[in-house]
Amino acid sequence: MNYGFDKKKLKQIKELILFFAVIVLALLCRKEVGNAIVIMISILRPFLYGGVIAFVLNLPLNIIEKKMLKNWNGKNADKMKRPVSVVLSILFVILILVIVVSAVVPQLTKTVVELGNKIPVFAENAGVWLEGFAAEYPQLQGYVAELETLAVDWDSLVAYIVEFLKNGVSDMVLSTVTVAGNIIGAFLNFFIGFVFAIYILSGKEKLENQGRRILSAYLPEKRKTEAEKVLHLLYVNFSNFVSGQCLEAVILGGMFVVSMTIFQLPYAMMVGVLIAFTALIPIVGAFIGCFVGAFLIFVDNPIRAVVFVVLFLVLQQIEGNLIYPKVVGNKVGLPAIWVLAAVSIGGSLFGIPGMLFFIPLVSTVYILIRDSVNERNRQKEKTGKKESKTAPPRRNYRMQNDSNYQNRNRRTNRNNNS
Repeated sequence: MNYGFDKKKLKQIKELILFFAVIVLALLCRKEVGNAIVIMISILRPFLYGGVIAFVLNLPLNIIEKKMLKNWNGKNADKMKRPVSVVLSILFVILILVIVVSAVVPQLTKTVVELGNKIPVFAENAGVWLEGFAAEYPQLQGYVAELETLAVDWDSLVAYIVEFLKNGVSDMVLSTVTVAGNIIGAFLNFFIGFVFAIYILSGKEKLENQGRRILSAYLPEKRKTEAEKVLHLLYVNFSNFVSGQCLEAVILGGMFVVSMTIFQLPYAMMVGVLIAFTALIPIVGAFIGCFVGAFLIFVDNPIRAVVFVVLFLVLQQIEGNLIYPKVVGNKVGLPAIWVLAAVSIGGSLFGIPGMLFFIPLVSTVYILIRDSVNERNRQKEKTGKKESKTAPPRRNYRMQNDSNYQNRNRRTNRNNNS
């Protein structure tokens, strides 16, 4: 018995039942599923790095290949255009990193030296201020005297320090080996990923064709078209998000450099570059740069640190309410409220990678749902117009009923008169 359902409906019901069964099984075995995902990610980590590197390098590669080398003609121009574009893209990214490092490292070295000289003076001034504060409030001296009279068990303290040193040496050795192994593993993963990215960029058209053939082999034509649409939308949204996020970071860093220079605040270039770099993390990243900048300026001059914090809050409001929704939100086609929701959900689930990943992902889901809702509403409007054209107007029925009623009354009056 199919209870009036056709084969298509039955197939959809079976697919839904299978989908919910997989979800329930994953929730019941979430620990095992989580461990399997962690192992799979650790195995595929070099290739994930390669995909990310290829995606980032592909942005300048498209510009170089389609605009800068557009009119490059020659005997082997088609064969040489891609390798030259890949090399120029790598050099472009390296140049950006060199500019950032050259702008930050000298300032950072100078700042560390200045901090080494200013921190003792700052500590001395803070001690003098605390003494004056204690003299102004004598009741604090009583609390300090009570603390001084507390008995200290020096034998237990010495035994604790010796035990800590015994365990600390072995833990330090193990930590050093672990850190060294992680560094070597990260370097190897990055190297393998970089080579994998070069292969991806060199033959991306061939990989795209292979992907289309796989979709065509295992999916019906309608599903294949829908899958290609979703994948293309994901690629566009991720590309626009990365470019928009970089543009927003550059704008915010430039605003800090200019405004700090106008207000004659120290470390303008270093703090601006630091905030621009940390602003690549959506919405909350700039606060990390604010904390570092406020600390550096506070050691130099506490009053200026307060001015910097106020300046940061003003610029952050401008950036969060005007620049970020316009630059990044428009790039990915996502309203500002959904950008904030995507950052909050992604950050709570997966931390910083979740913040970066969820904005284009939510944007893709938002666009697909919006298009589906608009299409359904258009279909309903068309159906409603067709029904309204075929249905007779109520006014005709009413007029017909009124005429029948009048005719009956006339006949009744004639019979009564006769």
